[in-house]
Amino acid sequence: MSADIRSVTESELADWLRTVQTGFLSSPLVTDGDVAQRIKYNDLNRTVGAFDPDTGGCVATFRTFAQELTVPGGAVLPANAVSAVSVLPTHRRRGLLTRMMTADLAAAKERGDVLATLIAAEYPIYGRYGFGPATSTVEWEIDVARTGLDRRLPVPDDGGRIDLVDAAEARRTGPGLHGRLRAVTPGVVSRDERWWNLDTGLEALDSRPYKEKYFAVYRSADGEAQGYASYRSDEHWTDAKVPLNTVQVSDLLAVNPRAERALWHFLCSIDWVLKVRTGHRAPDDLVTQLLPDPRSARTLVSADLLWVRLLDVVRALRARTYEVPGQLVLEVEDPQGLAAGRYLLDAGAGTCGTTGAEPDLVLGVAELGALYLGDGSAARLAALGRVRELRPGAVALADAVFRTARRPWCPDIF
Repeated sequence: MSADIRSVTESELADWLRTVQTGFLSSPLVTDGDVAQRIKYNDLNRTVGAFDPDTGGCVATFRTFAQELTVPGGAVLPANAVSAVSVLPTHRRRGLLTRMMTADLAAAKERGDVLATLIAAEYPIYGRYGFGPATSTVEWEIDVARTGLDRRLPVPDDGGRIDLVDAAEARRTGPGLHGRLRAVTPGVVSRDERWWNLDTGLEALDSRPYKEKYFAVYRSADGEAQGYASYRSDEHWTDAKVPLNTVQVSDLLAVNPRAERALWHFLCSIDWVLKVRTGHRAPDDLVTQLLPDPRSARTLVSADLLWVRLLDVVRALRARTYEVPGQLVLEVEDPQGLAAGRYLLDAGAGTCGTTGAEPDLVLGVAELGALYLGDGSAARLAALGRVRELRPGAVALADAVFRTARRPWCPDIF
């Protein structure tokens, strides 16, 4: 008998959470506080479990929630965010994820979501469900002594200032700055109340105790908050009592380069700090070029981050803007049938619709997801055999049309 896959009830949520934590190799201990926190924020209709027919226990998990994604040009699209995907090691390779994913994507399309998003813990899994890696992330470690910054002046002389604030002030200031950044940055996703409460320590999970942070706000000369950083520092001393501390940045949001420069200068000017780890940044982030010696920043991580799966190709391609004008007929292949079809994109007019014209390019929905936010390369995908060019020059035009001047960025893991 196959496993029963369905939404969980409140009484089953502890078992569901235990399975999530076991699947992610974290502590299987689940407290009443953890369950209460999940009940407060999770939509149980979108919190799914697979239950073993013999034991009745939860053996696989899947959760989605409503999300908004900013696309090139600033439009915001409704997304189906996929999270908490796990299968117990005793029940792998039985098709449980495929059953849960297939049902969920069909429900998301029926609900009117334009696309689905996720952060892939393992690269090989999600392409077969139509997801493509749409943004990348880089983390640098800055050797403070090598930067060439004048550490006597923790803020550039632009009339602005840095204020250290408490968690409550950070909770008030952060969402507004994030909203301004999200309005102009493709790839940024919405943050709900739960995200901000957990990030600032106003709420905490028993299974993941909160570690206190510092919060810094950059204010312009007229007092307007234009940037925000949250960070922690270790406490590392040599036997000779020499401090060798490292700052780990959790979040840094800036609405203009001036605020960004001031915040990085401040973080690299803190006494006793030898290293600054930047946290997740866009691959073309300004931070290294803001340093007099960019080589003082060493790459620690360079990886894919946000994956996108289109559900409504017409709405998705109409919503974003394009770098250059041009017309492309795209033959989109989708084994699940959710986005399959032939589409005429007129990048100059910003229109898209189904068509019977001969295709210029043939590509899978996962490849279209990789291109969608402007980070993927049609030329590279063609070289790999994942995009087929049927009209000479169509691959080059697709690269020119889809690529963006600045690379998309998703600062969050969900």
